[in-house]
Amino acid sequence: MVLLTGGSSGYAQFITVLLLFVVVLGITAAVTKWMANYQKQQSANENIEVIETTRIANNKYIQIIRAGGRYMVIAVCKDTVTMLGEIPEGELKETKPVQGFNFKEILEKAASKKDASREEPKDSQLHDEK
Repeated sequence: MVLLTGGSSGYAQFITVLLLFVVVLGITAAVTKWMANYQKQQSANENIEVIETTRIANNKYIQIIRAGGRYMVIAVCKDTVTMLGEIPEGELKETKPVQGFNFKEILEKAASKKDASREEPKDSQLHDEK
């Protein structure tokens, strides 16, 4: 109600609050991005890498990991990690990296399908139905 009765000072207060909101939002975005980069650098290892993970039950996974030059299979449970064995490097299948989706292409395909369904039936189609 202060904004409605204050006249021009009400508008100034509104703009001030709006600017403060945008500044706080910008600071939050910058800190979030900085934290993500920081955590990414902390978890970057050259000697240990998870190659593949498969879920076998609730809270139970089998993972293939590379530690140094050795490939190992481990079972990861809720409270334990058990080494199941080693795999020679030559027996691993190469996996293709998952490519991201191009949202623009998906949107264009959906739009073209929608336009195709809106097209009116041609004269030959009308004669076939009669």
